[in-house]
Parts: sequence; structure tokens; C-alpha cells
Amino acid sequence: MADQIPLYPVRSAAAAAHRKRAASYSAAGPGSGAEWPSSRYQLEDESAHLDEMPLMMSEEGFENDESDYHTLPRARTARRRRGLERFVCGGWKLLCASCCDWLVNICQRKRELKARTVWLGCPEKCEEKHPRNSIKNQKYNIFTFIPGVLYEQFKFFLNLYFLVVSCSQFVPALKIGCLYTYWAPLGFVLAVTIMREAIDEFRRFQRDKEVNSQLYSKLTVRGKVQVKSSDIQVGDLIIVEKNQRIPSDMVFLRTSEKAGSCFIRTDQLDGETDWKLKVAVSCTQRLPALGDLFSISAYVYAQKPQLDIHSFEGTFTREDSDPPIHESLSIENTLWANTIVASGTVIGVVIYTGKETRSVMNTSNPKNKVGLLDLELNQLTKALFAALVALSVVMVTLQGFVGPWYRSLFRFLLLFSYIIPISLRVNLDMGKAAYGWMIMKDESIPGTVVRTSTIPEELGRLVYLLTDKTGTLTQNEMVFKRLHLGTVSYGADTMDEIQGHLRNPCPQMQSQAGGNNASSTPPRKAQSSAPKVRKSVSSRVHEAVKAIALCHNVSPVYESRAGVGGEAEYAEADQDFSDGNRTYQAASPDEVALVQWTESVGLTLVSRDLGSVQLRTPSGQIQTYCILQMFPFTSESKRMGVIVRDESTAEITFYMKGADVAMSSIVQYNDWLEEECGNMAREGLRTLVVAKRALTEEQYQDFESRYSQAKLSIHDRALKVAAVVESLERQMELLCLTGVEDRLQADVRPTLELLRNAGIKIWMLTGDKLETATCIAKSSHLVSRTQDIHIFRPVTNRGEAHLELNAFRRKHDCALVISGDSLEVCLKYYEHELAELACQCPAVVCCRCSPTQKARIAKLLQHHTGKRTCAVGDGGNDVSMIQAADCGIGIEGKEGRQASLAADFSVTQFRHIGRLLMVHGRSSYKRSAALGQFVMHRGLIISTMQAVFSSVFYFASVPLYQGFLMVGYATIYTMFPVFSLVLDQDVKPETAMLYPELYKDLTKGRSLSFKTFLVWVLISIYQGGILMYGALLLFESEFVHVLAISFTALILTELLMVALTIRTWHWLMAVAEVLSLGCYVASLAFLNEYFDVAFITTVTFMWKVSAITMVSCLPLYVLKYLKRKLSPPSYTKLAS
Repeated sequence: MADQIPLYPVRSAAAAAHRKRAASYSAAGPGSGAEWPSSRYQLEDESAHLDEMPLMMSEEGFENDESDYHTLPRARTARRRRGLERFVCGGWKLLCASCCDWLVNICQRKRELKARTVWLGCPEKCEEKHPRNSIKNQKYNIFTFIPGVLYEQFKFFLNLYFLVVSCSQFVPALKIGCLYTYWAPLGFVLAVTIMREAIDEFRRFQRDKEVNSQLYSKLTVRGKVQVKSSDIQVGDLIIVEKNQRIPSDMVFLRTSEKAGSCFIRTDQLDGETDWKLKVAVSCTQRLPALGDLFSISAYVYAQKPQLDIHSFEGTFTREDSDPPIHESLSIENTLWANTIVASGTVIGVVIYTGKETRSVMNTSNPKNKVGLLDLELNQLTKALFAALVALSVVMVTLQGFVGPWYRSLFRFLLLFSYIIPISLRVNLDMGKAAYGWMIMKDESIPGTVVRTSTIPEELGRLVYLLTDKTGTLTQNEMVFKRLHLGTVSYGADTMDEIQGHLRNPCPQMQSQAGGNNASSTPPRKAQSSAPKVRKSVSSRVHEAVKAIALCHNVSPVYESRAGVGGEAEYAEADQDFSDGNRTYQAASPDEVALVQWTESVGLTLVSRDLGSVQLRTPSGQIQTYCILQMFPFTSESKRMGVIVRDESTAEITFYMKGADVAMSSIVQYNDWLEEECGNMAREGLRTLVVAKRALTEEQYQDFESRYSQAKLSIHDRALKVAAVVESLERQMELLCLTGVEDRLQADVRPTLELLRNAGIKIWMLTGDKLETATCIAKSSHLVSRTQDIHIFRPVTNRGEAHLELNAFRRKHDCALVISGDSLEVCLKYYEHELAELACQCPAVVCCRCSPTQKARIAKLLQHHTGKRTCAVGDGGNDVSMIQAADCGIGIEGKEGRQASLAADFSVTQFRHIGRLLMVHGRSSYKRSAALGQFVMHRGLIISTMQAVFSSVFYFASVPLYQGFLMVGYATIYTMFPVFSLVLDQDVKPETAMLYPELYKDLTKGRSLSFKTFLVWVLISIYQGGILMYGALLLFESEFVHVLAISFTALILTELLMVALTIRTWHWLMAVAEVLSLGCYVASLAFLNEYFDVAFITTVTFMWKVSAITMVSCLPLYVLKYLKRKLSPPSYTKLAS
């Protein structure tokens, strides 16, 4: 069916003309001039009409004919503009964009980054000025601190509004009451904000100063001198000790290790905890003493500063030798800033400093995340401001525009300014801090850290959860599970057979060892013409295990037991090789698992340096191999290789291992590799194909000369090197297929089921291959075993993407699996259509995803759905996704803490996410919604009373309450009970975890909406009217009695309304109610300026206040009771 759907069903007259013309050319025969116009018009036709034609997005479109495309134009027509409107809007857009670009270029001119020549130990020879090597994380300086903080505060509508209101009190004609009633709350908020920013800024300054003041040894002609990190310059020779931070980007010249290499830890740079092996420049490493670095004339040519931390191109040149020495430099010769030296002492020449270092260039300022609740409250605040203006205009209109009416308008605006309470922001910020404290104190999710205290309510509004696979859903603990040799397969229960084969020496190995002589010519050359003999299982096991033990980048590390002298003893020949003292270090846990497996079956890696590898056989014999070349694994090649020479036989062998997609075209023809890779992937195993190729001495020498020449090239070095290496990757002998299991995290299955029942759609974004990702999705129950899976076929162009999207549209209720390459093509041409189709799927798996694609998917969901997204990851490659999502959760795992530090919330295990969302996220949102609306109610009710008072007294713009009464109302009289709403909960945590369906209601935003807001507005108008009219009706002689009755009834009403709103009482809530009432009663003795103290002690005062309060609150209690009986909320059914 998909093949029958035409790509270009809608044709215009011009298109028909093109078709006729193309047909005439094709009919003219295969002449030289006949076919070219045909292909040209075909291409024009295709590109033109794919732009005009939308995808079929309705079920009818699949059942009808081509003409249905006419009825489905929505993907394009919504964006069309015609005539003058298009010209004006487009021209205005272009003009604004050009002006903005011009202003940005003028204001932010950046110095162009260039390649450089750096002379060893001679900073003065640098042709250009380079940035200082100082780290600056401060947001402000001494001059911009106050203006910057004030701008950050007053760019929000709420704070700017109160600033204008407070400043208006300096105008005598607009002054209402005392200045402190306006400036005290605003000053308090600003003071707290400035103090908090000042403390954070001072801490940043201290951290920067500490890092910039670290002392390092600088090598000069006169010897070693101490220099601060901030004073290091390009060209300096810096000595870095073990466990010391590398201060700038350097080229590795020398080390105290005899092997000429060292290990560094890069967890602060890329989030990976495994040690990386770095190699010193051989020319400088061979120098007898440190001082000889100044006796030679040498320089480093380095490429311009770049973002990529995994690549580097440069050359080292020594001019004073005859002939001049040239060495190519790559990533293994570099020491990036902010990494830690893990072994030995290193000496390097500085090539990049300050802003040009890789670590600083890769530091992106994360966006300032604002919660959906804050945006909704901001909209309600604007609605309140509109109501404020409307009410003021109505009052002036009823006044009859008498006299200077505009002055009365401003005075009414100030009188009703409490409609928008300044305490709203204070209460919400304090509530967010309380939620964060509760999360971190929850014993059910130990180790959880709240790093962004401004968005805890986001945890209760999530619709999409984007999760990494390795280390997030899985433990990143690799266990070797399967070895397949083509005709025989070994599993966990048959590994003892492999041990048996290794204990018995291979016949071929025995004959080679017995016939070994002093000749340097390998016997392989003589055997090349011999007929091929089918190898025994034992010999194939020997070769496969040896290949796995040699083809890797793992280094055994032995902890020194000698204390201070351990470094000197590290490389000694008589080093302790005991198994208990050895650990393995590598850039990939897969490789460590493979080497640990070879050790378990008897072939142990005991030593490795730059030039050799030593293996110990089951019989205790040490086999030594010389490493001739090393080809590291890259994401582009998906494979790694090594060329070694057996020192006992002088045989040269090229070993290679990699992903099956990369290796299937390299190895010799076979009929089992593809099938077995699929079988292992279905079991959830990570597969690697291992192969080898024997080389003669002549073949290797020819390769080595071409490889060295390619590495010295400055332009297109990577392409030239890859081309030379690929010349060896032909007709390699397939040795084995390995399967490594990445175990699932604890309770991943029930956690994913819990989230799915809560209405959260889960997308898994991983860099792993399609088969493994699909298998993990099934084993983790992200996709149920009975659910259909649509695997999006690989697409490379627009036409293929169009057909595949149409085919996918027919599927119903199936999970989508798509690769990163296909995703890129679809996003380029059909972003809207892909987003709409994918969002209908119960689960989506994106495999072979780059970090940039992960972030793009998060932004795509935000843009097209408007729903809240959450990203979960554990490695440095997940940071961009975590920062792009509305809410980022980092897991502290084996890949380091980079994701955890960059996230808004940090957890120790994936299963903790369930409680974090179902309990804390849900509670935080419902509490903040109740708190925000109640604070608005508190402002609305007193503004209603002011409006009634003004209307009764001939629309006079006179304040009802003045001075301390207004300040006390918003603070000590009602603050504690209102804020105690942050302790309220509708259901117990256990119930919220047992019934995740309760979480679904939150995504609809019903706890805080214009409907609930309107209910609170009506309640405020009713209660304000009752309080004010009741006081006016019941007062007898003096107006001051009205103030006393109405204000006391107002305080009691607020306390009773808090009690009405609370669903589950906490002992602190009762304390807050009693404390606030006690504070008010006690303060009555000091409020003789506002109240008649003698009157408030009478029975008349008591019954009048009680009556008004009862009339204002009792109907609401009755309504609440009836609503719970007739239409109870879902949580009450569960709680009962």
C-alpha cells in the first residue's frame, strides 16, 4: 500500500507542461540531448511539489484517491500569507532581523580564533595576544551588581508594578497613608534578594579566586619558579604533579613515568569516570634532563581553538636537528584544562588559555527555567491588573469626573493596589524552598538533591519523560555473557569448556614455539601459499580469546604499597603482579568486561604500556607483544584496532573489533554473523565483532610509511588517516562474536509502569544501536511484549521520508523505533508531521542519537505540544538534553556526576523518580496552587472592602485602613496560617504511589485555572461585601467602631478560610492559627491609634464581630460540605 501512494498527486498546469516536455524528450530515444532535460525537469518537479503537498493526516486520506490531498492542506496553508500583508510583514521581519544582527555584531565583536605556532618556553615569541588564564564565573562586578540585580527583579511585571506604586507615594497629591506601608514590603523583598545574590556572588568570587590562585611550577632557564594559575601564558612550560588539576590546555611533553605515558581523570570535562591514557611527545620524552627543553629549538603548531574535546590536530617540530624532526600530534598528546593527573608528574607546553580552553568553550549558560505555575500566576496577575484599572475607572466615572479626575484615578489605583499582593512572590518562593527541603529530607529517596529550587511544581505537571538508556535504565555494569565462534556458542554455563581449551596448549602454537629460531622473518610468509585447513575448535578458541585480550585500550593499574616511593617503583620490572592488587582502567566499561572475562578463563592482562602488552597464560607463562600501531574507537568508525608483533615468533597481526554494522563489510564472507547479532540483540546483549589479519613485514612497512605521512598532514588529516587505515581493513578473518549484558537498574520495570499509568509518555533516547535499544525497551517493559513495534526504515531523502511517514500513519497504538539519521531527515522536511505522529505513540525509542539530537527532541516536544517535558540522564552526553527540558533529573552513576550537577534534581537511582513525581511533584503543585490563590484572595477581599467603603462615602479616594493595620494584615496576623498551606496534603504518600492515576488530573491544570480563580474572586467579593456592609449596618455612634469591627472580622475570616481550605491537618497548622490569633489579640492593646480600646472589650463588639464572621464563612462551609457529598473529588474516594 505504501508504495502505491503517489508522492506528487497534486499537479498544476505548469507541472503538466513539464511532464509533457519530459515525456517528449524521453520518447526521442537515447540521444545525447534527450535525457538531460528529462532528468532536470523531474528534479524541478519533485522539489517544487513536495513543498506544496502535505502529508495525509486523516484516515480518509488513505482510503480515497489522489484528490484527497486537495482537502488536506493544513500543514502548509496555515503558514501562507498573500499580497500586501506578506510583503509588509516579511519586509518588517527582515528589517528587524538585520538591525538586531548589526547591533549584536557591534556590541559583541569577538576576536577571530586562529591557528598558532607556540615556541617551547618562549611566551614572548607569540605573534598574537591571547586571553588571560583566569576563570571567571561571576555574573556581576562591583559596578554592575546593584543595577544588574535590580534589573533582574524589575523585569517581571509584578515587581515593576509595586515599584511604580511605591514611588508614587513621594508625590504629595497621590500619597495615601504612610510610606512604610508600601516601601517596607518592597524593601524587604529586595533586601532578601540582594543579600541572596550577594552571598552567591561572593561564593563564586571565592571559588574563582581559589582556582586562579593555585600555584604551579613553571620551568624557566633559571630553574623552577612558582606561578599563579591566572598568570600562566601561552608558551609556558608547566609542571603538574599527581592529583593536581591541569590549569590550561597543554601539549604533553614529558612525564616521570618510564613508559612515557600517564593517566588523567576527565570526569569534570566529559562526565566519564574511566581514566584516559595520554602519551608524551617522543622527541621531548627522550631528552636526558628537564633543562634540555631549553637547549633545543622546537615549536608546536596547533589548530585554532575548537569545541570538540575528542579531537586535536597539530605538529611538533624540532628545528636544530639534522634533518628537522616532525611529529604529528593528536588527542592522545593533549592535556585539557580541568582534568586531573592520575599518575606521575607531567610537563606540558601551554597552547590555549582562559576563554580559549576546551572546558570553557564547552560551558554553556543554561537557560533560566521558569515553571508553568509561575507563568499561569503571571497571567492571573495581569488579569488582576486589568480588573484594578477597570475598577478605578468605574469609581471615577461614578464620581462624575469632578475636578482633576486623573488625580482621583491614580489615587484609586493606589487604593486598590492590594488586589495584586506583593506577598505573592515572597510566599511562593518560601514555599518552593520548603518543598525542596522536604524532598531532600525524604528517607524513602535518600541522596536526592534539589539544585534548582524555583521549579519543584514542574514535577507535578509532566507529560513527556525523555530518558537515556545506558546508566539510566541500565546499571552500566557490563557482564560477559556469550561467545560465538560461528559453529559453536559458549554461554555462562559453558565457560569452563573455554578454560579447558586454554589449559591445553594449541597444537599450532606448540609447533610454532618448538620451531622458533632467531630468524626475524615470520613463518606466516611461508604459510601464505599453503592450502587452507579447517581449524579445530580448540585453536579457534585460543585465537578468539587472545584477540579479545589484545585488542583493547585497557591498562592494568597496580596500587602502590610503598607509600611515598610508590611512583618510582610503579614501572619497575619486579612490580607486584598479584591479582588482588590489580584493577583495570579504560574509556569504556565494555572493554573492561571483556578483559575481566579473559582473566576469568585463564588469559590475564598483567602489564601494558605504550609499546608492549604482556599476557599471562593459565600455565603461568608470560607472553609479550609489541604494540606497533593503535587505532582508537570513534563514533564515526564504530571500531578500534591494534597492530601487534609477537616477540616469540615475530608474527605481525592486525586485530580489530567493532559494531556489526561497521564490521560486516570488512570481514570475509560468512552466513552466520547477521543472524547471531540479531539473536544476541534480542536477548539485550551488546555485541562486538572481532577479526584479525596477518601481515608480512613488507606489508606493515608500506602501511607504516603511508600512515606516518598522513598523520603529518595539516589539511584533511582525519580523512587521509582513515583512508590509509581502511586499506588494511580488507578480507579480515572473522574470529568471534561477543555478547555483553548491561543489567537493568533496580525496579526499572515497576517504575516505568507506574509512570505510564500516571499518563506520562516515555521516550528513550540512546546512542546505542537499534537492535539493543529495542531489546532493552522490551526487557524494561517500556514496550510491552504484545505491543506492535514500528521500526522506521532508514531514509536518506525527502521522498523516502514522505513514503515512510505515510506508512507509519496507518499504524495504530504501536511503539515507534527510529534512528538518529532518519530522524534528522524527517525533522528537516517534515518536523510538524513527525511530531504529531510520534506524540500519538505510547512509547518512542530513538537510537543512534547524538547529544544535540536529544536536546532538539526535547525542544521539539515543547514547541509542538506545549506540554511539560522532563529529561533523565546520567552522563555528560545527556547534559544538553537535561538543560533543554522543562525539568532535568540527573542520576549519579558510573559515567560521573556531570549530568547530576547540571540537572535541576539529582537522584541516586532511577526508581526514586516514581516517588519524586507521584508524591513530591503532585504535592508541590497542589500546595502552590492553593497558596497562590489564597494570597490573591487575601488581597482581593480587602480591596473589595475598600471599594464598598469608597462607594458608600460618595466615591471618596480615602483609605479604609492605614499604617500598621495594612502591614500587619499581610504579615504577622495572617502570614503563618496562610503559609502553613505548604504542609497540606489531600492523600497520603502511600496512596499517591498506589494510585498513579491521580497524577493525570494535574496535567490538565485544574488546580489553578481561570475557573478556580474566578471562584476565589466571587468568594472574595462576597466576603468583602458582607464584612464591610455588615460593619456599616451594625455600627451605632462612632466611625472608629466600624474599623474595629470590620478589621477584626476580616482577620477571623482569613483564619477560618485557611481552616476551610486545609484538607489534612498538621500540628504546625494549628500552632500557626493559634499564634496568629494570639498576636492580633495581644496587639489590640497597642492599636489605640486606630481602635477604641474601651469598645473592643465590650460584649457588643464581640457579638457583632461574631455575627459578621459567621455570615461571611458559614455559607462557604455548607457549600463545601454539600459539594463533597454530592460530587466528591477522586482522592476522597481513595482516602475513605
